[in-house]
Amino acid sequence: MKLFLLTALTMVAFAANSLLNRLALAEGAIGPGGFAAIRVGSGAAVLAALLILRSRSLPRPARPRPAAIAGLSTYLLGFSFAYVSMDAGLGALILFGGVQVTMFLGALAEGETPPPRRWTGMVLSMAGLAVLTLPKGPVAVPPGALLLMACAAVGWGIYSLAGRRISDPLSVTAWNFLYSLPVVLVAHLVWPDVLEVSTRGLALAAISGGITSALGYALWYSLLPDLGATRGALAQLSAPAIALGLGALVLGESVTLYALLAAAMILGGVAIGLAPTRRRGG
Repeated sequence: MKLFLLTALTMVAFAANSLLNRLALAEGAIGPGGFAAIRVGSGAAVLAALLILRSRSLPRPARPRPAAIAGLSTYLLGFSFAYVSMDAGLGALILFGGVQVTMFLGALAEGETPPPRRWTGMVLSMAGLAVLTLPKGPVAVPPGALLLMACAAVGWGIYSLAGRRISDPLSVTAWNFLYSLPVVLVAHLVWPDVLEVSTRGLALAAISGGITSALGYALWYSLLPDLGATRGALAQLSAPAIALGLGALVLGESVTLYALLAAAMILGGVAIGLAPTRRRGG
């Protein structure tokens, strides 16, 4: 029950992140490079402060984890830059679909054998995600944005896979953010934003980085050793459905019966896939 509740809380943080990104980037309050830089910078600051409070001293630099750093940086940059020129629903489909493929392939490559129920849940949830997010009419899909979102999906999948064998989630997450910060800042300098940073954009990026990203990702890393790759991948499919509910509660967005049925498919598939497998009595 504790694992379920903490996983649900983490998915709420991920869903809130989606709303904060949408509010900041879709409304032109900040550019994608600035959002990513402030997001990772504020996240690194919050996590470093927590480390100092915990140890009551300056922590020693940890050994860099190249796979996690590359995955996190690729996700943060790819998602932000793709979001400004891609339909939000289609972007979510590519992102979460790509994460599923990356994490399931990673698990299979390491010898994990997901039970049939998990495959069934994944297929049902992916079908619900497609119903929820596919545009209702024709949309232009810039190839560059498509590639960036696909890279973001693979990056997050790699970052999640890298978190399954760690013993100190807070420290590892903090150093991942700190080591990713120079990468994101260099990218921001190479591809500067056209838009200026507004006060609203700064606040949204700081909240996304310092709260829903920093704390959410640290909690995610604490859960992955128990969840494993395929259960962790499947759990993340609930985030778009949760974001739908948050959008209605917080932003007053309308929710159609069509969307509710799609969300039910997603959550039903997640429930089927994460249900414990019954053992046969001997």
